[in-house]
Amino acid sequence: MRRLLRTAALTLLLPNLLTAQRVTARDSVWVRTTLAAMTLRQKVGQMVWPSVFADYVATSDSAWARLRTWIETDQVGGFTMSIGSPMEMAAKLNAMQKLARVPLLVGADLEAGAGFRASGGFFLPNAIDLGGATLFPPLMALGATRDTSLAYAYGKATAVEGRALGIHIVYGPVLDVNNNPANPVINVRSFGEDPAWVSRLGAAFVRGVQENGMIATGKHFPGHGDTDVNSHLALPVVTASRARLDSMELPPFRASIAAGVGAMMTFHGSMPALDSTGAPGTLSAAVLTGLLRTEMGFRGLIISDAMDMRGVLDKYGAVEAAKLAVLAGADILIQPENVTQTIDAVVAGVHEGRIPAARIDAAVRRILLSKAGLGLQRSAQVDLARVRAVVGDTVNRRLSERIAARAVTLVRDSAQLMPLTTAGAATRRILHLVVSRSTNLGAGTTFAVALGRSAGRVRTVVLHPDDPFVDPARILPLLDSSDVVVMGSYMAQQWDQASAGAPDGLGALVSAIQRRAKPLIVIGFGNPYLGAQLPQVGSYLIAWNGSRASQLAAARVVLGLQVPNRYIPIRMSISPPMP
Repeated sequence: MRRLLRTAALTLLLPNLLTAQRVTARDSVWVRTTLAAMTLRQKVGQMVWPSVFADYVATSDSAWARLRTWIETDQVGGFTMSIGSPMEMAAKLNAMQKLARVPLLVGADLEAGAGFRASGGFFLPNAIDLGGATLFPPLMALGATRDTSLAYAYGKATAVEGRALGIHIVYGPVLDVNNNPANPVINVRSFGEDPAWVSRLGAAFVRGVQENGMIATGKHFPGHGDTDVNSHLALPVVTASRARLDSMELPPFRASIAAGVGAMMTFHGSMPALDSTGAPGTLSAAVLTGLLRTEMGFRGLIISDAMDMRGVLDKYGAVEAAKLAVLAGADILIQPENVTQTIDAVVAGVHEGRIPAARIDAAVRRILLSKAGLGLQRSAQVDLARVRAVVGDTVNRRLSERIAARAVTLVRDSAQLMPLTTAGAATRRILHLVVSRSTNLGAGTTFAVALGRSAGRVRTVVLHPDDPFVDPARILPLLDSSDVVVMGSYMAQQWDQASAGAPDGLGALVSAIQRRAKPLIVIGFGNPYLGAQLPQVGSYLIAWNGSRASQLAAARVVLGLQVPNRYIPIRMSISPPMP
């Protein structure tokens, strides 16, 4: 009997490449006895994961009391970790694990490495960068490199730093094929718009993560790329045929399953070709059980996208959405509006006869097997002394810089303005315009320093889209005392508008610069489709994001110290010129 239990456990886990720990016969017994000892409500609690900030809170604080309630009373099975400093994140997760009867499984959106969530932020009012974990360029930068070895290394670094912090599941890679430039929510989070390259790079990332102790999550199944509606705000509908889905959206997910991906996250959007009822993928048995489980053979964890998003709430409400998601095949419901209400809703669904008890047991068994595969029942604490030795280490930072250097893409330089380190550089006057949100305190800082070392005298002016910089007259006096203008846009895709849009007034400002016959270089540190909105700009460079590594790499290309990449993983012709 014990041998049969061990075989069953391994059958579930081996396709997921949980190489940090193999499930032993003793682990299988732990899974079986733990599941058998649980009440129905405790089982459902394992399936509901709230979100938590890695902020400092005293044990007497109401926020800590709420966490204690979730862990000790509701007995949730895990958490989604949000933002905070590395040391506080690790220490807080250790304290939370001590409260748990069954060890917690912790996931996080580490889409651009552990630094995507574990950053120390900035100290105000001096804007001092407090450091943090390694922040990588986004996945689309990997798409620009077309280098699977870099994708593997990226995943490995994410796993090593994430596990040191006490995180076990990375909600990544994003496997959506970004084939709609107007997509307001995916954009540079995707590897690109070529399903073959998204498949190769995604599978390499998965292997890098899972061969180094963490579970990877492919998202957003069955594909969030071809949308122009933000699922945080409304329900997207993808009208593509099944044949198109098979050739475009689904290949990366199939490739990640073949690579052993341990988890999948669902799409809060409707695909009538897969489910004629119009139900979003998260709530569709045809999508999660019929397609993902039965047809595609996926045996890992199915994790919902955040259950507080309007894509599921507006039509179904929180209670019904929770029941439908579990009935459809979701094992884990993350970020519900109300934790206790969500648990009660699923329990009620079982008592009502809508949700089979076997569906709950199957989900919880998968969760417990994942915990056992990671060795959490033996030790769920992390060594705080190891955090400083592992997280944000020099090797990973250099890897981030190498990826950024390989990814910086020269789209066009018809004006032949680069490199700037030509004759007369010492006396050249450079106007450096930084277009960013006021909250992005690091925008342009690294780039300006690197540029000033070699290219002449640099004057930096920061422009916030919510400021009245739409009037070019504000910049005209500065133009007259400048020889060349370098404009860096740090505006990422915006969830309240199409990502293809440029900030208001940017086109008018560019036209004003060109009327003054000032040489202009534009660099996209955020939304790469910006270049298609500014076709009149002769020199356009894509750096993919505003990390320090990407700013440094862009400066080196502008200065001629580095050869730019020429491959663009997306199409740029998406709209007419701005007026």
